[in-house]
Amino acid sequence: MLNIFSPSHYAPFNIALEEYILKNFNDDCFLLYINEPCIIVGRFQNTIAEINYHWVQEHKIPVVRRLTGGGTVFHDLGNLNFSFIMNDEDEAGGFAKYTAPVLRVLNDLGVPAKLEGRNDLTINGLKFSGNAKLVKGGKTLQHGTILFSSHVESLAQALKVNPLKFADKAVKSVRARVTNVEDFLQQPMALEDFISLVRSKVHSMYPQSRDYFLSSEDKAAVQNLVDTKYDCWDWNFGKSPQYNLANAIRTKSGTIEVYLDVSNGIITSLRIFGDFFSGRDINELERAFSGVAHDVQCVEEILAKMDYQTFLGEVSEAELIQAMF
Repeated sequence: MLNIFSPSHYAPFNIALEEYILKNFNDDCFLLYINEPCIIVGRFQNTIAEINYHWVQEHKIPVVRRLTGGGTVFHDLGNLNFSFIMNDEDEAGGFAKYTAPVLRVLNDLGVPAKLEGRNDLTINGLKFSGNAKLVKGGKTLQHGTILFSSHVESLAQALKVNPLKFADKAVKSVRARVTNVEDFLQQPMALEDFISLVRSKVHSMYPQSRDYFLSSEDKAAVQNLVDTKYDCWDWNFGKSPQYNLANAIRTKSGTIEVYLDVSNGIITSLRIFGDFFSGRDINELERAFSGVAHDVQCVEEILAKMDYQTFLGEVSEAELIQAMF
């Protein structure tokens, strides 16, 4: 087994690294990485319905879709991520097999952590780790988070979504009460020391494991995946299942109600209602959005081109962006 610690804190790189290892390495691999603040979305989720879009935009938080299913999670520098990428398709053990090293480290430290439900690790009923899995082509990718010293308030803000705004059939995240591991340690410990314990435990459980450092060729190949997939709107937002959005805002012009139909990230229909006074046929503005990506930059371009205030009166671009996302 190769024991790898990613040199990067950039989420698109680390999610791309998992795919690169899965498709190109013949050895079993254990990977650890830490991401700067970001949101990681499950493979079959509607990205925009899982995140607090305006908060994410304001704080410039990367949003990345991963290969595995499951729910949306928030990462920051206090969150440790672990992945087992193995040459087997044995699912008999569920999630227990590859969460065992983490649980053993915590139990050794006197923390009553356990696997609860199908794929969550908890302490006293509070979740500190969510896990997901992909079994494909004779290999298994199982990865999970470890909230060690994360900023839980930011997590709550990043994933705070109005459930009434979106209608779709995508897999929805189940929000759980969360906690940090450091709150249950008998003695204070730095994340770096915890990482050392986890790596040592994996070495002891897999005696033939050895440390591996990414080569320049590895890094270049992973960066190519970042540039062509994991840092791209098409993958992170455009791969979302079909969804509908309904929203209303109050402006100086009156109430504006927006109803959007979106398929593969592309607006297929826009309807606008309200008690505003329009100087032009509103259908002209609605038709202008057909076939446009449901992306802020693309929407801004249409608004600028269509001189939207001649349709909607005294309303700002920021207000319309709020209504459409």
